Order: sequence, then C-alpha cells, then structure tokens
Amino acid sequence: MINDKKIIFSGIQPSGNLTIGNYLGALKNFSEYIDNYKCFYCIVDEHAITVRQVPADLRRRSYEMMALYMACGLDPTNENVTLYVQSHVPAHAELAWILNCFTGFGELSRMTQFKDKSAKHADNINAGLFTYPALMAADILLYQTDIVPVGIDQKQHVELTRDIANRFNQLYPDTFTIPEPVMKKTGAKIMSLADPTKKMSKSDENQNAVVYILDDKDTIIRKFKRAVTDSDTCVRVAEGKDGINNLISIYSCFTGKTDEEIEREFEGRGYGDFKLAVGEACADALAPVQAEFKRIMSDKAQLEQFMKNGADEAAYYARKTLSKVRRKLGFVQI
Repeated sequence: MINDKKIIFSGIQPSGNLTIGNYLGALKNFSEYIDNYKCFYCIVDEHAITVRQVPADLRRRSYEMMALYMACGLDPTNENVTLYVQSHVPAHAELAWILNCFTGFGELSRMTQFKDKSAKHADNINAGLFTYPALMAADILLYQTDIVPVGIDQKQHVELTRDIANRFNQLYPDTFTIPEPVMKKTGAKIMSLADPTKKMSKSDENQNAVVYILDDKDTIIRKFKRAVTDSDTCVRVAEGKDGINNLISIYSCFTGKTDEEIEREFEGRGYGDFKLAVGEACADALAPVQAEFKRIMSDKAQLEQFMKNGADEAAYYARKTLSKVRRKLGFVQI
C-alpha cells in the first residue's frame, strides 16, 4: 500500500497493433482507477520476445504504447500513475528467475496460453514461452499489487501468481501481497469480426477480422460492414447468433447502452443499419484518442523523458520488494 492507496498493476505487450479489444478490455478502463489507487501500468516488452520480433518494430511499438497509454487518459505527471517499460526495470527479470524456482513444472505445462502459442509457433517453443507466467508473477508481485485488471485469457496467470505468492509466503512469511484479479463484465472479451467464436487478436493475419485503435474512420466502417453475422435480420442477443452478439457487445461498450436498449433502437431495422451504427460509434469514440496519440508522438524527446521518469519511480518500489526477497532467501547483501 502506498500513501494509504491500494496498488494496481497491469501491462500490455508491444507486439502487433493494438485492437479495440485491447482498448475496451483494458486501456479504456485504466483511467477509472487513478483517483482511488496507485497505478503501475507497464509496457511488457520482455514478454513480447517469447515470439520472434522485428527489433525496429518492437522499438517503435514501445513508443506507440507509451503514447497510447497517455492518449487514453493516463497522465504520467499524476502521482498516482507510473508508466514505464518493463525492460527499463531489471528487477522484473531478477525476481522472475527467483520465482521460477518456486513454480512447478506441472503448473506451467497446464497454462492454456502456453499450449495455444506452442501450437501456433511450433518452430519456436522456447523456455521463455514456458516460464512466461513466472515473469508475469514477478511483474505483479514486485509492486505488492492488490488488484490486477485482466481479460478472461489472463485470469489463469493471475491465479498462478497467487499460488506462487502463497507458496513463497508460507516459507518466508509476509513477503508478498496476494493480488486479486478483476474483470470488467462488459468488453471483457471482444471477438473476431471474421470468426466470432474466436477472440479478436492483434496477431490475426486477416485484417478484416480486427479493428485497430489507430484505424481511420473509413477503414473501421468498412471492416464492420464486412463483419460475419447470420441469415437472420433481427438485431437481438440470442444463442447461436455469435456475430450479432459480438457486435451488440461492442456497440454497448462504445455507447453505454444496454442490450435491451440496443434491441429496441434497431427493432425493424436490418443488419446493414446496425453494422454502420457500430462502425460510426467505434470511429467517433476513437477519434479523440487518435488525435491525442498523434500529438504525443510528435515529441519523441518528451516521450522518452516520461519513460525515464516512470522507470526511475517503478525501480524505486521494485527494489524495496526485491531487497526483501533477497534477504529472506539468504543472498548476501553488500
């Protein structure tokens, strides 16, 4: 706890362009916590290299991620907000190695994301991909985190983090705060526009399946017009209507309207009208974010200064936890 405020940690990988799923499930909500929590928001570039990255692209996206955090309402000069790049704080990697030694092989092998990524990148099933959850646990536990806002696909990793922390605390009492995962009910999982049974993914090769935060208005509307639906024409939430259910969820997130209000709004109107409305609502909501992003990206020197300031502050808090861990393990302190 810092200044009587509970602590929140969250991070996003700078791999691929961020989608409206990232925006609605994470970025859009981050600013809601600022008044009541001390917030650590990280660009987790060390996680990104479990899959091969083009160095220039990774570097560029790290800058873009910092700018997007800020464009979505996170002010790095606010004392409750710490924005930083993971690789700028070496304590993440050091604690990850320590936690590897307190994490079971069986636990790691059961992680759904490891299975999925192993199947997708069969030519590069590396040790980092396998031990990824130990690094994620280090990210969270370094800051004595109370709350972790997560999507459904990351909840399993937070549960493992809790297990690791409890195991360590049993051997070395009062070392780590046990974090709680928090999931938003709306927008927790935005699905692909091309295959609404699958999550919208920034790594999807089908560009029409994904709406990116930085897509222009015409592109956004075109993608929604091509969204897969069904042979019905009634805009309503129902089992088996995955495409329309997904579009209703997206429209609800951008407008704040309930499913019932949306169904009434489009009663007697076809899918064409509805898809256009979803596209316009999405584009209109993203327009101010895109404008602020462009402004921030135009001053690279200031962006780098904010990165440095955030890393210095994060490192200060991380060192306190790491020093405690090292002392309890019996490492010689000099």
